[in-house]
Amino acid sequence: MQNDIEKGKTAALVSYFTIIGSIVAIFMNQEEHKNEFASFHIRQALGIFLTFFLLGYPIGYFDSWMISSAFWVFIFILWIYGFLGVLSNEKRIVPLIGAFYQKFFKNL
Repeated sequence: MQNDIEKGKTAALVSYFTIIGSIVAIFMNQEEHKNEFASFHIRQALGIFLTFFLLGYPIGYFDSWMISSAFWVFIFILWIYGFLGVLSNEKRIVPLIGAFYQKFFKNL
């Protein structure tokens, strides 16, 4: 189990660095067999970035620094939560959206 986590840790870490990192991590994890630890974190990171892009555009129309700041803080907290999960070798589902994205991206 620990060896499996160590093999997938690099792809899991890469997935949290921008949406491009998530795409690169998907390709990194496509080798011979998929690593479950990497797949879990790729789904989480991709979900965080998609949430950022899908909600960020409409939230920008509110033209309010309080709403925009709250959104940025929310996304940053989700990102930190997921990133710290990789560093501590744990599969922790990101609050609010993590379970949905685990189901939605189950094939990754």
